[in-house]
Amino acid sequence: MMVLYSGTTCPFSQRCRLVLFEKGMDFEVRDVDLFNKPEEISVMNPYGQVPILVERDLILYESNTINEYIDERFPHPQLMPADPVQRARARLFLFNFEKELFMHISTLENQMDHGIVQKARALIRDRLVQLAPIFLKNKYMLGDDFSMLDIAIAPLLWRLDHYGIELSKNAAPLLKYAERIFSRPAYIEALTPSEKVMRR
Repeated sequence: MMVLYSGTTCPFSQRCRLVLFEKGMDFEVRDVDLFNKPEEISVMNPYGQVPILVERDLILYESNTINEYIDERFPHPQLMPADPVQRARARLFLFNFEKELFMHISTLENQMDHGIVQKARALIRDRLVQLAPIFLKNKYMLGDDFSMLDIAIAPLLWRLDHYGIELSKNAAPLLKYAERIFSRPAYIEALTPSEKVMRR
């Protein structure tokens, strides 16, 4: 059985929990106290971070790597595009999300300097507003099909209030898109009690 070591407030862990619930698989989630991590976390991941997926003698870390493995190992429902060109584009999007959105999360969670935090919020806000027009015609990031891209961005959209990020009216299509993700049964199941209270 797959075991996911997961932080109850970690957006990257939330991605992996969501994939596991979307797949409807048999798995175990082990909650890790992010402020008092057991030694085994550093043994399994040299960076000392969660999520970590363990399946027999395989140990994986980094949420996108874990999620692609799960998607290939259990292909239904398929979350990465089947077509190689579309799959490559999806991977590029995932890379962009890390560079343009998620790299600012540690600043929001750990930085005390108000100016630096405000700058991180503004960078995330501006990038999200740029994405909003996609959802004037698309139900999900890649069209009508829910995919790994939606899973990757969902934890950030869930935490907008928590991180103090306010979006303008221009972002209305993005917020409607977020509600579509949040209403999915797997999304609701994958939320931890700590995550449930992050949103007003």
